[in-house]
Amino acid sequence: MSSLFTPLTLRSLTIPNRVWMAPMCMYSAADQGPEAGVPTDFHLAHLASRAAGGTGLVMAEATAVRPEGRISPADLGLWNSAQQAAFTRVTSVIADHGAVPAVQLAHAGRKASVDRPWNGHRSVPGNEGGWTPVAPSAEAFPPLPVPHELTVDEIERLIADFAASAERALAAGFRVVEVHGAHGYLLNSFLSPVGNHRTDAYGGSFENRLRLPLAVVDAVRAVWPEDLPVFFRVSATDWLTENTEDPREGWTGEDTVRLAKELQARGVDLLDVSTGGMAPKARIPVAPGHQVPFAERVRAETGMPTGAVGLITEPAQAEEIVASGRADAVLLGRQLLREPYWANRAAAELGATPRWPEQYGYAITPRAGR
Repeated sequence: MSSLFTPLTLRSLTIPNRVWMAPMCMYSAADQGPEAGVPTDFHLAHLASRAAGGTGLVMAEATAVRPEGRISPADLGLWNSAQQAAFTRVTSVIADHGAVPAVQLAHAGRKASVDRPWNGHRSVPGNEGGWTPVAPSAEAFPPLPVPHELTVDEIERLIADFAASAERALAAGFRVVEVHGAHGYLLNSFLSPVGNHRTDAYGGSFENRLRLPLAVVDAVRAVWPEDLPVFFRVSATDWLTENTEDPREGWTGEDTVRLAKELQARGVDLLDVSTGGMAPKARIPVAPGHQVPFAERVRAETGMPTGAVGLITEPAQAEEIVASGRADAVLLGRQLLREPYWANRAAAELGATPRWPEQYGYAITPRAGR
C-alpha cells in the first residue's frame, strides 16, 4: 500500500491522502473597491481543479487579514463579509470533490504593496493603490522602501485581525487554517534577528521575538474549533550560516525546533516547513527536496507532524519522503500548476486508487464504442 495515499487524521479531521496543494499567490483579485480581495471565478476554477485531480488538501493562497497585509493589491483577503461569502462557494466545491479546504492567513509586512510578478514585482506607490508597508523594525527588504515600525498598539490590533479572519475562514467552510510565519513576511520578520531589531517586549531575545507569532497562534486557536487542526508555516532557516556575502546571524534549523515545541504546546497540529525569504543575499542550495531535511529534523526531535515542500515533483520521490517518515505529507506548488491532476497520476503509478470525479468516468474507464 502506498504511504502517500493513506489518510492522515489530525484531531477529528481525516485528510484522504498526503498529497496537498501548497498556498500560491495568483495575483488575480480586484485591487480596489468593494471587490478588493474577493476570490473570483478564476480562483474557484483554479482551486477546484486540484481537488478534482485527487489532491487530499487544497490550501488557498496567502490570504491577508487586513488590506495592508496583502503582498500585492491583487491578493486575496478575509477581512470582510464579501470575501467570506465568496470563499464559501470555493470551499464547497473543494469539499464536493473529496478534498479538504484549507486557507493560509497572512500579513506581508515589509514585503507588501508590490506589483504582480509579471509586471516586475516593483513597489506600488500610494497614488497607484499602494500603501506604506509595516514591519517590526524600520529596515527595508531591498529594493523595497523602508517600512513603518509597528507600535505596540498596532501589534495588538494585528493579533485581533488574525483571530477575526480565522473566524471568517471557519464561517466560509474552511476546515484547516494555517498561520503564515515564513518567507520574510510579517511574522517571519518578528522571528528572525535579521528583520527584528526591537528593544521592547517584541524584540531582542529569542523568547521576545517569538512573542507576536505565538500570540497570533493563541488568538487563532482560541476561535478555531477544538476538533479542527491549525497549521503554521515556517522558514526553517534564513540560509545565512552558509553565506559569506551576508555575515549576519539569522534564523536556523535549531531555532525552528525550539519554535516547533512552543507551537505544539499551544495546539498547532502540523508544521509546514519551508525556508528562506528573509535575506535577499542568502544563497539557497536549490535542488529536489532541499528543504525536506528541516521537516525531518522537526519531526524527529519533537514528534510534531510536518509537511515537506520544495521541488517535490515525482511520485516516487514523494512516496519516499512519507514512507521513510521524513514528513507526514508533501505540499506541491509549481508542479500542481503544471499538472493539476498530479495526485491521480501518482496514485496510478504507486498502485493506489485515483479519485476521479464521476463525470470523468468515460475517459478514465474506457467502454466499448467510446
